Parts: sequence; structure tokens; C-alpha cells
Amino acid sequence: MDRERFAKQISFILEADQEKNIMRQTHLSNHGRNENDAEHAWHMALMAYLLKEYANEDIDISKVMIMCLIHDIVEIDAGDTYAYDAEGLKTQKEREEKAKERIFGLLPDDQKEMMTALFDEFEAFETPESCFAHAMDNFQPFLLNDSNEGGDWQEHGVSISQVLRRQTQSAKGSKEITDYVLEKLEEHVEKGHIKDDRK
Repeated sequence: MDRERFAKQISFILEADQEKNIMRQTHLSNHGRNENDAEHAWHMALMAYLLKEYANEDIDISKVMIMCLIHDIVEIDAGDTYAYDAEGLKTQKEREEKAKERIFGLLPDDQKEMMTALFDEFEAFETPESCFAHAMDNFQPFLLNDSNEGGDWQEHGVSISQVLRRQTQSAKGSKEITDYVLEKLEEHVEKGHIKDDRK
């Protein structure tokens, strides 16, 4: 065993544990507590594996799952930016780039390069794998919100146009899942769980 390499890997693994402390705006299903980033990432990875048949194209599912697991690790330093927080979104990229360098920099060089490349691929949102991972990133909180009668949308005064802008991007990864989401959103509008500002 290369003890220096092993020590760097352990350092990263322990740092990744801090992701459990980053709380999200989304609540767990059935009106549970707020979820944390690590729970969100685990849930996404599980969903990706189970729902891979709905991807628009053939995908390397192991690559997608790793993307899901690491995509928010930068929030250990950068903090969680709520999807509908216009001000927070302005500085998100800068904060996350700085965090990426520090956190992945804990790893041995080869693994740092691999993890950084996967993170950057996810962010670029161009490959079939990154598009499907993004679809899971959008679908996971949607499912929790759906199970909570749109509680998080109501709490933050989110409108249907805001949700549609985010969810329709998922079609790049899965048209079938996006169609399902759009149907469910209309149900939430009818029930008054989300503001309809399309008129």
C-alpha cells in the first residue's frame, strides 16, 4: 500500500462526510424534515440506476451514478444554492469553482483529475450521461415536493413558470420522465399547490 496515496484518499473521504451537514430547502417525502446534500446525492444515484431505461440514449450508468454522488460535494464550501434563488445563482459558479479546487485537490492527482473531469462534464450538460444526471437532479426534489403536496413550492412562493423552466431542461436527459413531470405539475396547479403565472 502507498501510504501517502491512501492518506490523501482518506482525507477526501472524511471531507466528503461534511456533505451530510449541508441542508437543502427540500423536505423529505411525506412531510419529513429538510434533506441534506448527501441524502439528495444518494437518492439521485439510486434513481439513476433504477430509471436508466428512460434515458433518451444509451448511457454509462456507473458514470452517471458517480456524477450524481459528487455533483453537490462543492457545497461543503459553497453552500446550497436554492434552485429559485436568483441572487444566490449569480455567485454560484464562482463559489463552486473555488470549492472544487480545494476539495478534489485533497485526492491523489489521478483521482483529482478524474473527479474534476466528471464534475465539469456534469456542469457542461452536454453528454448523454450528464443530461441524464441533470434529469435526476431535477426529478428527485420534484418527487419529494410531489409527495408533500407542493409544500416547498408554496413555502417559497414558486410559480409554475419557474418550475417549468427548470424541469423542461430535463428533457435533454429523459423525455419520458419530463412528460410525466409536466402532467403532475398540471395536477398541482389545479389543486392550488403552485401559482399559475402563465396567463
